[in-house]
Amino acid sequence: MRLAVAQIISGADTAQNLELIRDYATQAKTAGAELVVFPEATMRAFGHSLTDIAEPLAGPWASSVRGIAAELGIAIVAGMFTPGQDGKVRNTLLVTGPGVETSYDKVHLFDAFGFTESTTVDAGTAPVTFEYNGTVFGLATCYDVRFPALFTANARAGAQVTIVCASWGAGEGKAEQWDLLVRARALDSTSFIVACGQGDPATIGAGPAGSAPTGVGHSAVVSPLGATLATLDGAPGLAVVDLDPADVAAVREKLPVLANARSFED
Repeated sequence: MRLAVAQIISGADTAQNLELIRDYATQAKTAGAELVVFPEATMRAFGHSLTDIAEPLAGPWASSVRGIAAELGIAIVAGMFTPGQDGKVRNTLLVTGPGVETSYDKVHLFDAFGFTESTTVDAGTAPVTFEYNGTVFGLATCYDVRFPALFTANARAGAQVTIVCASWGAGEGKAEQWDLLVRARALDSTSFIVACGQGDPATIGAGPAGSAPTGVGHSAVVSPLGATLATLDGAPGLAVVDLDPADVAAVREKLPVLANARSFED
C-alpha cells in the first residue's frame, strides 16, 4: 500500500483548513497514494476555542472532508472535534474514503506538562481498527503514544499499521521524545507506525498560541523493527511511502513479542 503523511500547520479558520486538506490530498493522490494522513486538530489548531466549531460526524465540516475523499478517490484520516458532554468536546479522528468510514476518540487525554486537556475534552473509551484495501489499521492520537497497551491492543485486533495523529507540544527534549516513542511503539506492537504531527509554526513565521501544543513536526513512518522509513523536519510537507503488510507477519514470526507477552494484572 502506498500512503502519504501530510504534515500541515492548521489555523483557526476551519474553511482554510479544509483547503489544506484538499491541497495535500490532491498531492498525495497525484503521487499514487491510496490513503493520506493528516494530524490531530486539523479542523482547528489548539490555542483557539473548540466548543464553537465542534460538530457531529455527519456535520458540514466532516461532510466536506468526505466529499474531498470521494472526489479524489483516496482515503483521508484527519483530526477534528465532535460534541462531548456538559460543554466539552471529543478529540476525534475521522476516517473516510472509498469503502471506509469510521472514527476514533482519543483515549488518553493530555494532562501533562502544565496542559489539562481533560478540562475541555471527554475521553474516548475503546481502541478502533479498520480495514482498507487489504490492510488493517489501528488509530491513536498524540498523548496515546506514551501508552504501549493501546498499540498492542490494536495489533491483537489485527492491525498491521497504527496511525498516530498528533499536535505535539514543544519544549526541551520533546521532539526527541516523539522520535523515540513512535519507534518504541513500532517495536512493542511489531507494527508499522505512521506518525503524523502538526508542523512547527516557527517554520512559517508564526508564534505558538500560548501554552497550547501546536506542533513540532518530525512526522515519520517506522517499520515493525523500529527503522525509520520516512521522516520530515519541522516544516510543512508531504511524505509518501510504500508499505507491505506481509512484512508484519514475517517480523512477528521472527520476533513474537505479542505471542510471548505475559500479563501481570490480577
